[in-house]
Amino acid sequence: MQVALHGGAFDPEAQEEFQQLVQSAGMTVGDVVQARRDRPDPALYLGSGKVKDLQQRAQALGAAILVIDTQLSPVQQRNLERELALPVLDRTGLILDIFSRRAQSREGKLQVELAQLDYLSTRLVRGWTHLERQRGGIGLRGGPGEKQIELDRRMITTRVKQLRQRLHVLERQRGTQRRARMRGGVYRVSLVGYTNAGKSTLFNALTRADAYCADQLFATLDTTSRRCYAAAGVSFVLSDTVGFVRELPHTLVEAFRSTLDEAVHADLLLHLIDASSAARADQAQEVERVLEEIGARHVPRLRVYNKIDRLARTAAIEYDACGSIAGVWLSAHTGDGVDLLRQVIAEKIAKRTRDHVGDAAEGELKPELVTAAAAARDPVSETARAVASQEDLHRRPMQRRTIIDAT
Repeated sequence: MQVALHGGAFDPEAQEEFQQLVQSAGMTVGDVVQARRDRPDPALYLGSGKVKDLQQRAQALGAAILVIDTQLSPVQQRNLERELALPVLDRTGLILDIFSRRAQSREGKLQVELAQLDYLSTRLVRGWTHLERQRGGIGLRGGPGEKQIELDRRMITTRVKQLRQRLHVLERQRGTQRRARMRGGVYRVSLVGYTNAGKSTLFNALTRADAYCADQLFATLDTTSRRCYAAAGVSFVLSDTVGFVRELPHTLVEAFRSTLDEAVHADLLLHLIDASSAARADQAQEVERVLEEIGARHVPRLRVYNKIDRLARTAAIEYDACGSIAGVWLSAHTGDGVDLLRQVIAEKIAKRTRDHVGDAAEGELKPELVTAAAAARDPVSETARAVASQEDLHRRPMQRRTIIDAT
């Protein structure tokens, strides 16, 4: 169900996305109901007439659950469930359910559980009448006269504390790995973008990995990092992060903050955009909002427009009015334009080398940085590749040579 407030119009793209979310949770859409209100009702969010209409529709369809595309307060959710005699799931609960199904790694499962408990803790207030019953006796199951709701709240608090401690350990391990890459001078690139923009597909195309990818929302949640090459001898570490979505719950952003830190500490963000989507501008804006929320506003970014195979457009590098690279158009599915992206990343690495080293002699640089600097000075066409042997890389600067092998 969708609700338009304050005289707003219904967005077809938002409606399609909401239905995809429902399907991603393993549910079948029986009917789509739309309603308009000037402001939400404090008790039901909807009007009483619309609630009766929903009750009749649910009985006629034999619906098992009502999913509403908004965030409900605990009171509104409880009252709707009581009136409809059906479970009610709001947008936050729906996204949490999808995340719980898709998380595979230990860290991902802990992060999702933490977000779920944070969400559930607000739903315990006056949730069920049996929670108000007192339990007598003194022991492990409760103190004297402790109510069930107090016992459940205490158990959730204890579990949340345990989860935060475990995630803190994993965060420290991730930080150790990140500092090791920084000491080694490894260039770090992170993929960010709206969900189902094709991040995992591009990740596989660049790294030749076999990360799971599918045409569905939140197909992958776990961060994966691989070492790959932008040119001969020029490597970087590419990380695939969780996708963003409109009105991403704040509890999820907080729970996944340690994972999203890969984007915060990256040298370059590849902002992947679905070029075939009519709502790509709004989706890009939502991604920028989340990046600012997690503190990644300062990280350099490159816009990558994916899925050009669905458009009558060829792969190309886009330049702005100043002649700087503004974006890359490609298709991760067919591989068209992926080499152009590698070329741009190689130029970015070479630029960082020049900025960090300045007037230092190339003989003092690492082989990878030397190759990147050489590639920046002598750019080659798409039909040629530069191959530098390890023997050449260890020669003196004036004796180094670059062999151009035309293909």
